[in-house]
Amino acid sequence: MFDFDATLPLMALQFVVLAFLLNAIFYKPMNKVLDERADYIRTNEEDARERLARAKAITQEYEQQITDARRQSQAVIADAQAEARRLAAEKIAEAQRESQRQKETAAQEIEAQRQSALSSLEQEVAGLSDQILHKLLGPELIK
Repeated sequence: MFDFDATLPLMALQFVVLAFLLNAIFYKPMNKVLDERADYIRTNEEDARERLARAKAITQEYEQQITDARRQSQAVIADAQAEARRLAAEKIAEAQRESQRQKETAAQEIEAQRQSALSSLEQEVAGLSDQILHKLLGPELIK
């Protein structure tokens, strides 16, 4: 079935030489390219993970800043509302004081006019009383 002549070692030598040549010419460069591609993919994945982590951190930082800004704006609005209420209360109190002062001034003026009217009436009553006495009793009896 098998003949062991000089062709068997020659075929074995050809096989080994072909294996070395294929390894040197084809497999090593292909493995090198595949390794380089795997390294490139690995570095890109790591870079993408780092960028994603940075993006998440930046997003979280911005969200925190937005939350802080909202909190500060609400505090400013609350302060402004409190200040507006305080100013309104002051204005109302001032208006009430002014109204009370005007009311008191008007009451004093009314009282002064009343007193003046009463004294005027007293003088007129005294004058009319004298006239009535003069007419009734005559000028000789009144002294």
